[in-house]
Amino acid sequence: MISTAIRVARVGSAAELAAAVLMLAGFPAIMVAALIPSVPAFAAATAVTYLADHYLHRQGSYLINRLSKVRAGLSIRFLIRQLLLILLLARLDLSNNLIFYGATACFIAFYGLQAPHGALVTLIRNRRRLPVATRNVDLASRIRIPDAPRFGLLNRSAEKMLHLDLAAVVGILVAAQLDTATPGFIGIGVTIGLGSLYVVALMPYVRGKKVPPNADKVLAKVDEWLRDYKPETVLYFSGSKDSAYQVNMWLETMEQLDSRPLIILRERVILQNLAPTTVPVICVPGGVHLMNMDLSSVRVALYAANVGKNIHLLRVPTMKHVFIGHGDSDKLASVNPFSKAYDEVWVAGRAGRDRYAIADVGVRDEDIVEVGRPQLAPIQGWQGVPDGRMATVLYAPTWEGWDGDPGNTSLMLAGENIVNTLLKADPPVRVLYKPHPFTGTVLAKAGAAHEKVTALIEKAAAERAADPRFQADAAEVAAAKAELARIEARLTALVGNGGDKGDEAEATRDGVVDVARYEEIARLRGEWNDAYWRSFPVWEHRVITGSEPRLYDCFNVSDAMVSDISSVVSDFIASGKPYAVTDSAGLGVEEFKRQNTAVRAATILSNKASELGGLLDAVRDPAADPLAEDRVELRQYLLGPDEPTSIEQFNTAVANLAIKAEARNVGQESRAAASAAETVV
Repeated sequence: MISTAIRVARVGSAAELAAAVLMLAGFPAIMVAALIPSVPAFAAATAVTYLADHYLHRQGSYLINRLSKVRAGLSIRFLIRQLLLILLLARLDLSNNLIFYGATACFIAFYGLQAPHGALVTLIRNRRRLPVATRNVDLASRIRIPDAPRFGLLNRSAEKMLHLDLAAVVGILVAAQLDTATPGFIGIGVTIGLGSLYVVALMPYVRGKKVPPNADKVLAKVDEWLRDYKPETVLYFSGSKDSAYQVNMWLETMEQLDSRPLIILRERVILQNLAPTTVPVICVPGGVHLMNMDLSSVRVALYAANVGKNIHLLRVPTMKHVFIGHGDSDKLASVNPFSKAYDEVWVAGRAGRDRYAIADVGVRDEDIVEVGRPQLAPIQGWQGVPDGRMATVLYAPTWEGWDGDPGNTSLMLAGENIVNTLLKADPPVRVLYKPHPFTGTVLAKAGAAHEKVTALIEKAAAERAADPRFQADAAEVAAAKAELARIEARLTALVGNGGDKGDEAEATRDGVVDVARYEEIARLRGEWNDAYWRSFPVWEHRVITGSEPRLYDCFNVSDAMVSDISSVVSDFIASGKPYAVTDSAGLGVEEFKRQNTAVRAATILSNKASELGGLLDAVRDPAADPLAEDRVELRQYLLGPDEPTSIEQFNTAVANLAIKAEARNVGQESRAAASAAETVV
């Protein structure tokens, strides 16, 4: 019931749902209190709406956005409270009292301040919104970018300004209750005074040295930096906030390139969700700005996704363009016909090459290069379940996909069966559940299935914790939790806690990474991961969401995996561990294997999940595993050879393509010179 209400209300949690109910019910309660009239009841209901509204804003609740769409936005909600306060005064027979006239004049004047305040905030934000946003690009030494308004004057400015009416509201209510105007006029003075000071505080930032340089100057300095840095290999990416993982997975590879790397992003929201990196990053939202940017030194451009904005860079002939994707799987996205727009398509192993040949979408075999998967280096191999430890099975289903085909994910048709079978396994196993972050974004049914699976695992975890057969070393767990808290505290100090950090312009000016800090953070994240797995018993079931621990960390602590057709399966094969894939569409074992290369060494599950016993047998006795040799062969077919390493293969491919790009450019220059000579003659 509660989960259904959460989905319908489009809120993120039960706490948000409760706040939404309190806020929406609070306004009728305020009106009733005004009509009765009752000052205490009015004050209580008003306080509830203030607090609930503030909480929903701090949580970034989607409901707040929807209220604005139906003309019940933030300003309207404050105005309604103020009008109801005037009604309360009238019902208390204070309409001829000075406090009534004072309250009316106060709220009119207060709303009069909203116009200059809003205009100043908009003007300052527009002027401080640079045509590019950068990280690890030294613009501070080339151009003056002034500080953002202090004290968070721009952050949630409308909310802060409107909340200044609190002093007047409280003062007027006290005046009404005590039948004396003095508290009311004190509150009114505070509200109008603070509102005026807020406007005055913003004025210096619209003139003089507090105004950032214009777009042309900023772009000129970015071009100057590019000419000095001379980037050679660019990773280009465009997408939505939820697709940031597609570029994040390539950051470590970019850091290991032998050539000078650069990352170009097209959306500011991607930059905001970009993982820390030492690679220079330039976010260029404007297509015209990008097309005029000096990228003459770039010889290789890498594309992690097929999106329309790729055309803005694909049009540049002086560099070679490569589709590298964001995963390797048998999904149709891995053989997108758009891929023939690139000079080359890089795949992990022979399977990727064959996939394009079978699909026959126009990508020529000579344009395909096998480079392995550099991102898979952290995945550890497997020698069986360590003595004394319970086997761990990871359930990592993919999401329902944009088309909502139930065959995309096992969650809706098989999720409960898979989890129930694993939870009832004998000998027992530990279950880790890590769903795809997009789960439930297209189909509510997928979201509901996720909730059911989560509930099953949490219930089983609670039952196991109460079972005397399962004992934990309390001292060891406590020590790990203490270590975890220490690491998190240090990480918070290094990374920051999300407080007031200025704005995008300041981040661009100051966004050059501190390498020592970056390396310490990387080390601490490794220590955090180790402490995390030790902070609870090795037999405890877990639901794992969010970015930490990472999927590959879950691979390393698991002995087997159950998943769906996605790049997750191809990646897991790097571990050599047993795995199962669900034939949710009911194709049948042979047809399923024929259509999906990555499942050829897998235990194939029906939606009933009755075949899971074979997977568990392989985990318990690796020597009797009938698919062990098949996994070795499939690993090389899908991911390429172990030697040379994938990053070495990748760097070689970059170097070879850069040579081709340079040869093309030299040829063009020679032809242009010859043509000019003929013209002179």
